[in-house]
Amino acid sequence: MVIYAIAALVGLSVVLMVLVVAELAAARPRRAVIRQLAQLDRGAAASVAAAGPAMREAQIERFGQWLRRIGERGRGADTGSTRQLLIEAGFRGPGAAAVFRGVRVALPAALGGAAIVFLPLVGVPTAGAMFAALWLAAVGWIGPGFFVGRRARSRQRELQRALPDALDLLVVCVEAGLGLNQAMIRVSQEIRHVSALIGDELGLVNLEIRAGVPRQDALRNLGTRTGVAELRSLGAMLIQTDRFGTSIAQAMRIHAETLRTKRRQRAEEAAAKTTVKLVFPLVLFIFPAMFVVLLGPALIQIVRVLGNEQ
Repeated sequence: MVIYAIAALVGLSVVLMVLVVAELAAARPRRAVIRQLAQLDRGAAASVAAAGPAMREAQIERFGQWLRRIGERGRGADTGSTRQLLIEAGFRGPGAAAVFRGVRVALPAALGGAAIVFLPLVGVPTAGAMFAALWLAAVGWIGPGFFVGRRARSRQRELQRALPDALDLLVVCVEAGLGLNQAMIRVSQEIRHVSALIGDELGLVNLEIRAGVPRQDALRNLGTRTGVAELRSLGAMLIQTDRFGTSIAQAMRIHAETLRTKRRQRAEEAAAKTTVKLVFPLVLFIFPAMFVVLLGPALIQIVRVLGNEQ
């Protein structure tokens, strides 16, 4: 009996071993298939993730083309001034003016239509919805111009702040023996740590010169497309020194000192204006609170004394 039991256990062990080996052998192809499917899923997910920005860019491009078509249907009388403002703000594409006009048409219509449709749903009367629609349409018409003008002024202020430092680097490069074109290339690379904007503008001047534009015209274009008076005067000074053969380094050093003086004067002017600008917050917000804190207890005591006397 013992022998039969041992033989049965050995046979059962062999059968279980065979089943385990068969299961492992069958699971190996399944694991390979699962691994390949997982790789395919990861590849598909990566391709979708890579295609996401491209799809967004394509959608933005189609939306921009739609706005451009809207803007190209009507050309206002201020096309030249609008294009100049857009150039100063950094929007220098060929269809920037058309897109800007399209935004000024589509945005008021969208805001006004949304007000007319959704405000009555929340219980606003029709007259109030119409008034809100007109107000939002006006905001949609004025908003793009305000945004572009604010961006242009911000760029001009940044150029004014960084220009003296760029001129100092130009003086160092010219005195080291570099030509004016090579000096501007070097400065456009080094000044990016201080201001990437002025580095881009100087790099654009170098690109125009490489494209065959005369250096005088490229320097004039620098002042025209930025709208900064200091850059216009810098271009005129460089053109005159190049024409009359005077020292470029000496002229740029004097011009840099003048610009630093103007920058210091602008800072002093802004500091002097702070006293006037602080009058309204003081009168409207700070003085009432001080009066309440200082005179409040006295007024309460006076009221109590008068009440006791009565």
